[in-house]
Amino acid sequence: MIKIIQNEAMYQNYLARIDEIFDAEQGTQKGDELELLVTLVKLYEQENFQLPTLDPIEAIKIRLEDLGLKNKDLEPIMGDPGNISKILKGKRSLTVDMIRGLSEKLDLPVDILVGKPSKAVV
Repeated sequence: MIKIIQNEAMYQNYLARIDEIFDAEQGTQKGDELELLVTLVKLYEQENFQLPTLDPIEAIKIRLEDLGLKNKDLEPIMGDPGNISKILKGKRSLTVDMIRGLSEKLDLPVDILVGKPSKAVV
């Protein structure tokens, strides 16, 4: 019987079961079980695991590296190289239009980019 996850052992058991039935088809008994287990695991993780807040500037730098892009690739979104440099050094803030463009180009969630940089001068 599936219940709300109450401890780490139940959490680990549900993760193992999810692995076992991961390829279950939707609408089947195993598919319904998978959907329920995933929902319960997400709820447990939200309540019990605190994800670190990622600095927007660091997120941009990480994604640039991940995607093999250079600062110059951001010019259409952020303007001239001097402006990009100031933003990446935390001396200038991102604008709403920059956040939208960066979210799309770098495939970053907007909420990460909206977060306050730890060293920004406002």
